Amino acid sequence: MASCARILHPTARSLPNCLIPLCRSFSLTFPSAVAKPLPYLLRQHQKVINLDSKKLDFRAKASMAGVSTKKSRGKVQVFDSEEELAVSLAKYVADLSDKVGKERNAFTVVISGGSLSIWHVFWVDERVVPKNNPESNYFLAYNDFLSKIPIPSGHVYAINDALSAEGAADDYETCIKHLVKSGTIGLSEASGFPKFDLMLLGMGPDGHVASLFPGHPLAQESEKWVTFIEDSPKPPPERITFTFPVINSSAHLALVVAGSGKADVVHTVLGDGKKHDTLPVQLVLPEGGLTWFLDKGAASKI
Repeated sequence: MASCARILHPTARSLPNCLIPLCRSFSLTFPSAVAKPLPYLLRQHQKVINLDSKKLDFRAKASMAGVSTKKSRGKVQVFDSEEELAVSLAKYVADLSDKVGKERNAFTVVISGGSLSIWHVFWVDERVVPKNNPESNYFLAYNDFLSKIPIPSGHVYAINDALSAEGAADDYETCIKHLVKSGTIGLSEASGFPKFDLMLLGMGPDGHVASLFPGHPLAQESEKWVTFIEDSPKPPPERITFTFPVINSSAHLALVVAGSGKADVVHTVLGDGKKHDTLPVQLVLPEGGLTWFLDKGAASKI
């Protein structure tokens, strides 16, 4: 039985059993690379649940432009500002949560950061540091989001920071396997890997997603659900991360990219740009739908 932490206070050290009887579920997994506008999205989500849908639709559509791209690269939406991107992304999450929750009484989401009582929160990657360390993705999510909304503490699955990187990855995978067995998380019939209903990913300026970096062998991992890295090119060096088979088993995946510093990589993936080596973000090919949320800076070269 896994014992990944289920705590909301970043200074708490107890590590209770990660599994409790679950009758409704929403799994939310946070990445490190999203940065803005995801903290804004997360702070605003509870407002979106009760927001005037027509008003939000108008606000999103007024600033949104579509971009034609290859079918395999998914749908692309471009917004005038990060705030408008965040509003549209928040509505996308809220609408999908409501739709899937009504269909199967469960909603699993993976982020690279209905009623919120059905949400179950996970991280797509995490730095192996104490939970009260500013480098911790959990710490950032707690400050920006989790401390402000009524998600039950038992529905928040942080890593066991008392373990090594390898131990934390094994523990997290075991935890997820139990949740799949209990029916909290679905299983992809096509791949045999866990199937989250929605995965929200960010992308680094080098094209990395989660903690899967260009040229690193972990990008080719095909068997493990969760793995670890001890030589991350981006500090801190020790991390755990979901693998691409898990990422690509998602029912829905949103790639959230903001800033002109990422425009070259966006061009490489979505435009006519050419690059000899395959970037990790180019390996994001979910079996479900893929939607890109870009601001004008990130989309400036496509």
